[in-house]
Amino acid sequence: QVQLVESGGGLVQAGGSLRLSCAASGRTFNTYTMAWFRQAPGKERDIVAAILWNGGSTYYADSVKGRFTISRDNAKNTVYLRMNSLKPEDTAVYYCAAGPYYTGSYAPNAFPYWGQGTQVTVSS
Repeated sequence: QVQLVESGGGLVQAGGSLRLSCAASGRTFNTYTMAWFRQAPGKERDIVAAILWNGGSTYYADSVKGRFTISRDNAKNTVYLRMNSLKPEDTAVYYCAAGPYYTGSYAPNAFPYWGQGTQVTVSS
C-alpha cells in the first residue's frame, strides 16, 4: 500500500514557475519509480517526467525538456516537479504516480499508485 498526495498547483501567468510536491507514505517508497503525469480536459493522461529509485536516471517528455525538473528526497518520502517557463499548453491536472519496477513503459497503466491530482493553470 502506497498513498500519494500532491500539492503546489495553482494559477500562474505564462513564463512563471511552480513547484509541485508529492508526499508518499509506504515503506517501499525508496525502491519505487516515481512519475508525474498530466491530463488536460478532453485529452489522455500523458507522462511528464519520471525518476528511478536512486535518482540517477530521469525521463522527460519532449514538451517539457529543459523547462521541468523532477527530483526526489527519499529521506522525506517526497518527489518534486519544478516547472519553469510555463506555457498555456501546460495547463492540466498533474498527477503523481508510483510503480514498483522500471518496466520501460511510461503508460499510466504501468503505475499502480496514484495521487488525487493538483490543478495547474497557465494564463496567456
